[in-house]
Amino acid sequence: MAGGNEVTVRRIDYPFGFDASGRTARAETNEHIRDMIYQVLFTNPGERVNRPDFGCGLLRLLFEPNSGILADSTEYLVHGSLQRWLGDVLVIRDVSVTRSEEELQVLVVYEQLETGELMQTSFTASPDAGGGIGA
Repeated sequence: MAGGNEVTVRRIDYPFGFDASGRTARAETNEHIRDMIYQVLFTNPGERVNRPDFGCGLLRLLFEPNSGILADSTEYLVHGSLQRWLGDVLVIRDVSVTRSEEELQVLVVYEQLETGELMQTSFTASPDAGGGIGA
């Protein structure tokens, strides 16, 4: 850095919480990016007051009829939403959506722009978990 100044980036963990010392919990870069992907996927458009178009609304698709067309359109929706909202920190390389019974599995392969590292993360949505989401 210019002048010997070092910049420390602090990323707040999601969901918000406190660490053992009572301070705001922090997240490492990879965990923080995964948290951001989670927020985009499982936020319904209209949920955020100041960003009504934010999110992908993936949970709404749990109760739709299972079909190849739905899987293809879900992959397109996920890819577009992630690229739109997180395009300044990552590039989406692949999205795969698989549906079995009442579960929806999403695999996201992305490249971190800061490091050039290729990463992947997966999420599972199921109504059995009270509409909850597993990682």
